[in-house]
Amino acid sequence: MGDIVGSRFEFDRGNKTKDFELFTKQSVYTDDTVISLAVANALILAGTDAEEKNIKDYLVSSMKHWGRKYPYAGYGVRFNNWLFSEESKPYGSYGNGCAMRVSAVGWLYDFIDRTREVARWTAEVTHNYPEGIKGAEAVASIIFLARNEFDKNHIKDFVIREFDYDLSRS
Repeated sequence: MGDIVGSRFEFDRGNKTKDFELFTKQSVYTDDTVISLAVANALILAGTDAEEKNIKDYLVSSMKHWGRKYPYAGYGVRFNNWLFSEESKPYGSYGNGCAMRVSAVGWLYDFIDRTREVARWTAEVTHNYPEGIKGAEAVASIIFLARNEFDKNHIKDFVIREFDYDLSRS
């Protein structure tokens, strides 16, 4: 939902306000919407107890299926090349796509260690840059902690401690 709500602001550097309509005629699904749904689909099909290889196989298959079904969603050049190739290895992305698509992981698993492990796997199928993978783990962890009713200060401390992110900026 957030990706669709924010789609009309993606390249907007103007007014930063929290007072806006959530959905307008300019709101559209994007590449991150499609691949987020593909990740959720893959994890549900694999099952919560699946092993790494099975999860990664489901992820690649689902991403390619849904990505090819919606080819004009705005994928980056390198992801698009991966999507339409027969190759299934990571392509060295330095982007934030793996953090953008990981939300389902934060909802599907009952333990933080498993959440982080699966988040890492969802990133590794396309990204083999450590910072990108760390970003996916961080986002999934934040969602896991929030849905388990940890407060904002606990979540912030966790992210600083576990991922060494500087969250001092407003």
